Amino acid sequence: MRDTHTMRVGRRGVEIHRPDKVLFPADGDGGKEYTKGDLVAYYRAVAPFMLPHLRGRPLMLERHPDGLDGPMFMQKNTPGHYPDWIERVEVPKEGGTVVHPVCEDAATLVYLADQACLTLHRWLSKVGAADRPDRLVFDLDPAVDDFEQVREAAGDVRDLLDRLGLPSVPMTTGSKGVHVVVPVHGHDDFDAVRDFAKEVAEELARTHPERLTTEARKKARGNRLYLDVQRNAYAQTAVAPFTVRARPGAPVATPLTWDQLDDPAVDARHWTLADAVDQARTNPWAGAMSRGRALGPARRRLAALRG
Repeated sequence: MRDTHTMRVGRRGVEIHRPDKVLFPADGDGGKEYTKGDLVAYYRAVAPFMLPHLRGRPLMLERHPDGLDGPMFMQKNTPGHYPDWIERVEVPKEGGTVVHPVCEDAATLVYLADQACLTLHRWLSKVGAADRPDRLVFDLDPAVDDFEQVREAAGDVRDLLDRLGLPSVPMTTGSKGVHVVVPVHGHDDFDAVRDFAKEVAEELARTHPERLTTEARKKARGNRLYLDVQRNAYAQTAVAPFTVRARPGAPVATPLTWDQLDDPAVDARHWTLADAVDQARTNPWAGAMSRGRALGPARRRLAALRG
């Protein structure tokens, strides 16, 4: 295979360098290896389904130039050598600003894959309203790699959110857990959204103290699942739907339906670079993200539940 070739993606020509370079070595259990060319092909194919979750959002890039066996670094600032046609957004940070990349089209997604960006981490807010999120995320982090614990906890989160009048959707993380995502209307700032998420998590931990915790210190969690709401903060990120994770076998953070989550065959790493596009084509979150909800009524219902 040639070291460099140009791939036509929409109106852009994107140079692909060393497509035969192995990024995901075969694991010891006979798993398949994946190359940069495989990563590029995946992101090009999944782009129509992934881009609606990326457009307008600052990104943090997890790059592995030499694959899983080499060093990793997290990239926030957009390098000067990136093409001019890649969107950028300058956002405030303590002591200055950061110029994040924004993925608006398939060509950008393919370019980032060529840069050995395995995983895209997205903001929960958009350009123009960076301090007002339109997504709320509960990150279900098990103490051990036990997906039955995660499955049960996700059901607990869904049931409480249903009682509060808030729709929610699940996503496997491609690691050990699940994200439960709630579309919100984007009028509240991060502090207000995180405070509400914390109150929900605390109510769940109060109701199921033997299984769930909001304790940030790992030593204090024991074998309980941690309900992490800390991603709901300014400049924090969450793994993007349909992004590849930097783990053996190239698992993918994959949206799914609640019925699919109930399937005992499904776990956090069920879908991979090889088959996540098939899952994307089923449109598992159909219509769920189209309208953000106000948190005021949910706050009042939660207060009534807590007495």
